[in-house]
Amino acid sequence: MYTVILYAHILSAALSIGPFFVLIPLVNRIREADTKSLSGLVATFRSATRLVMHAGHVLVATGVLLVWLGPWPWLSPWILMTLVVMFSSVFFLARAFSPVLKKFAEPEADQSALAEKLKRSLWIYIMLLLLMLWFMVDKPTLWQ
Repeated sequence: MYTVILYAHILSAALSIGPFFVLIPLVNRIREADTKSLSGLVATFRSATRLVMHAGHVLVATGVLLVWLGPWPWLSPWILMTLVVMFSSVFFLARAFSPVLKKFAEPEADQSALAEKLKRSLWIYIMLLLLMLWFMVDKPTLWQ
């Protein structure tokens, strides 16, 4: 059973990170999109972030099960740091994308500036996810 949970955890990690790399070129298209195609591009972005959110739920649930069933104590530095970064990224994600995506619907919205905010938020979130991935894969001993 541990192997099945581990596989689900790895798959959900890939689904939590992968879509964001696809969104980078999408942001460039959003920046230059006409009014007609903008709503479709924003909807695609919103759907991708929704997929990442649900994959994140699976990632957390399977991560808890892996720690519970595995040999690592909850106070392992890599587990604690993963949790710190994860909770920070949850608050970041809530404010990074949805409010910006909603502003695209406003008639006076600066499309280029909003696209730049999305791009910056994407890269910050990717870095947070890659940091958590490093903690989970390398399991560094940051302190004793």
